[in-house]
Parts: sequence; C-alpha cells; structure tokens
Amino acid sequence: MRDGYELVDSGDGRKLERFGDYVLARPCSQALWRPMLGMDAWNGADASFDREEGNRWHGRSNLPKSWNIETAGIRFKLGGTDFGHLGIFPEQRTQWRWIRETVAKAASSGARPNVLNLFAYSGGSTMAAALGGAEVCHLDASKGMVEWARENAVLNRLADHPIRWIVDDAHKFMRRELRRGRRYDAIILDPPTFGRGAGGEMYKIERDLKDTLGLVKSLLSVKPIFVLFSSHTPGLSPVVAANVIGQLFPSAKVESGEMLLQGKGFSCPSGIYCRAVWDLV
Repeated sequence: MRDGYELVDSGDGRKLERFGDYVLARPCSQALWRPMLGMDAWNGADASFDREEGNRWHGRSNLPKSWNIETAGIRFKLGGTDFGHLGIFPEQRTQWRWIRETVAKAASSGARPNVLNLFAYSGGSTMAAALGGAEVCHLDASKGMVEWARENAVLNRLADHPIRWIVDDAHKFMRRELRRGRRYDAIILDPPTFGRGAGGEMYKIERDLKDTLGLVKSLLSVKPIFVLFSSHTPGLSPVVAANVIGQLFPSAKVESGEMLLQGKGFSCPSGIYCRAVWDLV
C-alpha cells in the first residue's frame, strides 16, 4: 500500500504535496529553488493555500470536510484549517518511527514506559508511543486539538489504550505533576514559537524554553529513556538545540538534525529535532 503522504514537488516558496487522494499546494518559505515539475502539475492541485493577502484557501470546496490517511504506520484524520494546516506535520514521520521503535525496545523488558507528550497537537507522537507499548500523557492547550487527537486514537485502535488526555498550560501542568510526585520515562515536546495556554497564558520560545526544559528535566524518572525536542522556530538550528540539550543532560547521548520533507525532487527543510537518549540497561 502506498504511503498516504508524498512531497510531489517544491520551489518558488511553495510545496506540492499529496495527502491520500488529494494534492495541495502550500507555502514553504525555504524552497528558494525552482520547481522540478511544470505548471500543469501545480495547476492540477485540488486546492491551494497562500498568505499573500491574509490566510486564504483556493479550491477548498474541492476537499471533503475531513478524510483519513496512513503514514509511518499511523492513521490520521485530516481537514483544512483556517491557517493552512491539515492536522499533521509529515516532517515528523522519521521521529514517529524512532519513537515507536525506541519505546518498543524499552517495553520489551517487561515494564511499560510512561511517556509525556507536550504541545502534542493532533497526536502523531502520542500514537507512535502508544503503538510502541507506552502509557502516554497527551497535553495540548487547545481543547479542539485534543479532541482531534482522540479521534486519531480511535482510528489507530487505541481508544482503550492507557492515554491521559489533558487540556492545560504546559508549565502549570508540569508543576502540578512535580507536586504529585509523578515522573516520566520519556518526554516529547514541540513548543510553539509563540502560543497561548488553555487559560490565555502567553508562550514565547525564546523567553520560556529554558523554564520548559528545566521542568522537563525535573519530571524525568531515575532511569530515563529519552527526551525528544523539536521546533519549527526560524533561526533555531540543530547546533543550538544540541548545545542546549547537551548541557542540560550531560549523561545522555545527544542527536540532532533537520526535519525534512523528502520526495522525488529536492528535500524541504521543515524544522529541527534534538534527542537526548540514555542507554537501556
């Protein structure tokens, strides 16, 4: 069965992507090269999105209200949002595979890993960890996104899996977890460049990341498995992330790099990741 996602082409600040049966053209600011395909391919897209005069869909009526795809072994419900997002960040596919494999390896010892997924969006990492055998706590400030993630759990036959669904501000929740004495074997976080918490709390990554990571460190169990940090913040490089994470977790092996959308043509840089990984003994 073919993968539900494909980068068809990119260039001139755009990307042409296939999500299941639908081809969409959307912005991609780093695609400074020329497209490989001709205009016929781009003009044949079912719908497109741009930010030239505000956020605008063109041909949105050609898309269903929602549809499902499978990629990286995970099923997703998709739907066009007012900001051009669809409920999935496919550049995370490599991380989802890694999460599932790493959690499954840890779970093979007999103990079920306890994983916290912060800023969890529609739950790709939550699904990967749960499918690997982990107990998961899924947190996002948006009630609508948590509901979307719960629908994805049903699609992946995880409705009865031990997943806690939390709508809250990340810092407030982590501080409560510390007071409760709860700890996690692995923590995943993809904080926004700028966002608001469930109670209207403002989050700015350049101001708040240090506190976020400090709370993450405090919440780790005595034998942690990994911390996985990812970001779409412009100017935040893999080297910067590795320096920050490596300094915070000196006993861990640190791996970092770019998240990429890869297809038949050029790869599109789409954020960065950094992993702190501890040996499983």
